[in-house]
Amino acid sequence: MIVTIDTGGTKTLVSSFGVNGKIGESIKFPTPKDPDEYVKQLKEVVGSQFRNKEVDVIVLAIPGVINHGVVKWCGNLPWRNIDFGRRLKDMIPGVPIFIENDAKLAALGETRILPTTPVSSLYVTISTGIGGGLVVNGQIDRGLRFSEIGHIPLEFDGKVRIWESFASGRAIVDVYKKFARDITSPRTWRQIADRMSRGFLVIIPTIQPDVIIIGGSVGTYFDRYADFLRDTLRERLPEHIELPKIIQARHPEEAVVYGCYYYGKDYLSSKKAAK
Repeated sequence: MIVTIDTGGTKTLVSSFGVNGKIGESIKFPTPKDPDEYVKQLKEVVGSQFRNKEVDVIVLAIPGVINHGVVKWCGNLPWRNIDFGRRLKDMIPGVPIFIENDAKLAALGETRILPTTPVSSLYVTISTGIGGGLVVNGQIDRGLRFSEIGHIPLEFDGKVRIWESFASGRAIVDVYKKFARDITSPRTWRQIADRMSRGFLVIIPTIQPDVIIIGGSVGTYFDRYADFLRDTLRERLPEHIELPKIIQARHPEEAVVYGCYYYGKDYLSSKKAAK
């Protein structure tokens, strides 16, 4: 069994997967702001649900900059330089735990379920903030492991601002006073697509992925702005820079959970091959 943990700014989702990829039980609880309380609650939930079951590996997703189990910085939570790897290593005695950035895990999950695996795919989650992960040849690209694409500085409305400050789900609510789900005006979505395009116009010539996958809560409404975004990028990109295929995530709001599963599955496969 693979236990997956998707830590969000407001809620944490603990799920289990069989090795066949079928999701089992799930438990959700509010994410504590205090890291000590988070560790306590997570141990209680995982211990009570899975301690007496055959768990092979635990994969924990956290939204932030992570280095060898240490959360250096977390955008939606006040966590800085916290060694969760050490504090959670005995959550289930003898069971290994891996800690990775949530967007990078989402990138892995969404890439693995494509009909054919592209050489390179960029996953971009547009939710409260903006995050992303690059997958090359079916694996998380370690060269961009600590990147935070939502924090690319860009000029917008006469000021230098980070991308997510004017193109994220939170920014949409701030500007239009509506959640993405409530916006139906094509004119408004065209404006939002323009905001989104600013970051992509930097990323595409730099990384040149074969596929861009858009997920997150705003990704759920991809069909409302997809054509506007593609047209804007096609118009503004230099003619020698090819516009990648841009698609919607299959699991816009569950991509992280599936990414955790594939990460754990890869670990178990490599462990088996090493025997």
